[in-house]
Amino acid sequence: MNPVPVSVATDDGLVLEGEWLAAEAAFASIVLCHPHPQYGGSMRSIVTSALFDALPRRQISCLRFNFRGVEGSEGEHAGGRGETRDVHAAIEWVTARSAHPIVLSGWSFGADMALCVADPVLRGWVAIAPPLRFRAADDYGAVARDPRPKLLELAANDEFRAPAEIEAETKDWANTRRETIAGASHFFVGRTERVVELTAGFVREVAGSPG
Repeated sequence: MNPVPVSVATDDGLVLEGEWLAAEAAFASIVLCHPHPQYGGSMRSIVTSALFDALPRRQISCLRFNFRGVEGSEGEHAGGRGETRDVHAAIEWVTARSAHPIVLSGWSFGADMALCVADPVLRGWVAIAPPLRFRAADDYGAVARDPRPKLLELAANDEFRAPAEIEAETKDWANTRRETIAGASHFFVGRTERVVELTAGFVREVAGSPG
């Protein structure tokens, strides 16, 4: 399968670059949000790329995109506030082209942005190594209280925030499951297969996989 370059329009007039992989016999779609742009993050970063490459083979269509100001996307970094608009735009892009259930996922900064977007069309959230430090205007409260399912995939050896800290901070979140990946650093080198496995399993659970 070859990715299709796409353009995603935000509600404040920017055009973001993205790539879409439509899976054969798809039963769900997922939007992938990448790590912090000011630390080299883009839609081609390791975990985002691993999911984008692997999930379509599991019947899950994928949209990955660059946040504003990254590579070919218009605009400039907005400290997390503008980036949630980018996430909403990406969800709307998928909604307009697919009737399948949609899951929102992100890694690191992208996970924090995903956890600030309680879009009503979503079936659930997958947050991979969320630092819970990059807060958007609406913070994490809406998603934290939302009854829809959430999966937090934590790295056992995370250099930025220990799993125990994230577990403590999210202990009162509604319908939230936490999985710690043994031997993983924040960058999941050598552990991306486990990230794919957990993410695909969660999507199957919330979207109702045919198999």
